[in-house]
Amino acid sequence: MSKPKDWLATAGTDTKLCHIGYDPADYHGFVNPPVVHASTVLFPNARAMEMRSQTYTYGTRGTPTTDALCHAIDELEGSAGTILVPSGLAAITVPFLAFLSAGDHALIVDSVYSPCRHFCDTMLTRLGVEVEYYDPEIGADIERLIRPNTKLVHTEAPGSNTMEMQDIRAISDAAHKHDCVVTIDNTWATPLYFKALDFGADISIHAATKYPSGHSDILMGTVSANAKHWPVLKEANITLGICGAPDDSYQILRGLRTMGLRLEHHYKSALSIARWLEARDDVARVLHPALESFPGHALWKRDFKGASGVFSFVLPAPSPEKIKPKTHAFLDALQIFGLGWSWGGYESLAVHVNLDDRRIRKGPTDGAVIRLQIGLENVEDIQADLERGFAAAAAAV
Repeated sequence: MSKPKDWLATAGTDTKLCHIGYDPADYHGFVNPPVVHASTVLFPNARAMEMRSQTYTYGTRGTPTTDALCHAIDELEGSAGTILVPSGLAAITVPFLAFLSAGDHALIVDSVYSPCRHFCDTMLTRLGVEVEYYDPEIGADIERLIRPNTKLVHTEAPGSNTMEMQDIRAISDAAHKHDCVVTIDNTWATPLYFKALDFGADISIHAATKYPSGHSDILMGTVSANAKHWPVLKEANITLGICGAPDDSYQILRGLRTMGLRLEHHYKSALSIARWLEARDDVARVLHPALESFPGHALWKRDFKGASGVFSFVLPAPSPEKIKPKTHAFLDALQIFGLGWSWGGYESLAVHVNLDDRRIRKGPTDGAVIRLQIGLENVEDIQADLERGFAAAAAAV
């Protein structure tokens, strides 16, 4: 049985997803890796224990199951190493704790995932880190915000809920002039559609809860680093005692095998729905980077290979006091769409997003921003469900 490394380098995306991370020859030919549960790991003698001279030393430092997933993610990211953490939020907080100290200054994009903002404004601030938010479309001009004590620049492309695009290459180049580490939440695109490290990011963050899992039943985050920053990230992970569970790792690795096929379906269906929404008179605007009308479309087209199933639209209201009742009527009429906070699973979801925490890039004032996760259902059924929502919203005004 041949080793995957002999031919994976030139293989297509779906072929890689089917074979990365694990060689059946390592475990008696079984197609999937075994689930290895471990806390204690025994050593053959005292000298080996003293020197830790074996691959596995304790359960928190990895097992063959968790390593299989890490190797697969490294293959996709082009990273020097990957750590597993229990959630997407932990995938943000662990590298922040790894690279920031009291007295440091951090630049955080204003369109950031809101739990990240909460962490920055509470725990990170309490630990003595100064946090400053910046406009997502700042590009190379971010250099004017960098101070002598700026240590980290956090990006997210596209931005949560309102989908602003960021020029990761320009931001990274500016940040690296001042030896800042650049982190990116790349959950929306996955490394299939945007290889963040190739565009200058140092740390690529993913909520594996989303597309790698694909079935709305696993919580996990991955953090991948380039060679320069991998030792610090790994040491912080060990010091904090945070690790991914082997059962969850097995499920995420299983989800990766079909992620390319699922993501392509999400992409096509979501773009079809976005174009359909854009043509409606009862939609103020559609926030989807792959639409030609979107302000960041040129940047998306230049750097990204595709789009996922998540985007937003603005449901207009005649007055501010009508926004909430009209939005609730729309959401409550939906039958296929679930009302839930996550995304990346097989099912369609909808949520009225709250943008009250924005400092610089404020939310729309002419209506509600409704974020849609377009699942794997038939497009015509999704459209019919949205029609129900629009009819209910019209009746509520």
